[in-house]
Amino acid sequence: MEKMIGGKKSYLAMKTDYPVNEQISSDFNEIGESVRKLANHAIKLGGIGFGTSFLKWVASFAAIYLLILDRTNWKTKILTSLLIPYIFLTLPSWLFNILRGEIGRWIAFVAVVLRLFIPKHFPDWLEMPGSLILLLVVSPGFFADSIRGHIVGTFVCLVIGCYLLQEHIRASGGFRNSFTRANGISNSVGILLLFVYPVWALVLTLL
Repeated sequence: MEKMIGGKKSYLAMKTDYPVNEQISSDFNEIGESVRKLANHAIKLGGIGFGTSFLKWVASFAAIYLLILDRTNWKTKILTSLLIPYIFLTLPSWLFNILRGEIGRWIAFVAVVLRLFIPKHFPDWLEMPGSLILLLVVSPGFFADSIRGHIVGTFVCLVIGCYLLQEHIRASGGFRNSFTRANGISNSVGILLLFVYPVWALVLTLL
């Protein structure tokens, strides 16, 4: 009787081993699938984050490039001072935080001292960079922390780009001239690069 019970017990144990093994295998398969999905999402998000940071760099340097052109051979009535808030809104975060910190305060202090007390040693081409540093240092937290990176700031960048583009086309005498004149191509390309970040950010926001 005991042998039969023992045999029955062993038979039942062997019989129930298969569902347990199948369940464990199924659990491992689900875990593996979840890990693969998590890895794919992480790669996609990492790629999006890298693309956003890269386009911020492109947009910021395009605005700085246009400021340099404005102080050299791009002598038009275009309101290039709008590039200052554009740079403020698109400057990469780590560089923004550095210039907003102690380093930026010292630069702003020196610029103000030179402008007030030694104006002869403060060239005109430093006015825009000095204004940018002052804006970075003294801007309220609402603009520095809330507007930057928000859809409002992105929309402002897009409006600035549209305004500069239409003003550049008008100053060049038409769309065709803005891409065929000697200095028109470089200016047009620089202005078009202003659109890469805000358009990308708006697309990501709407998706």
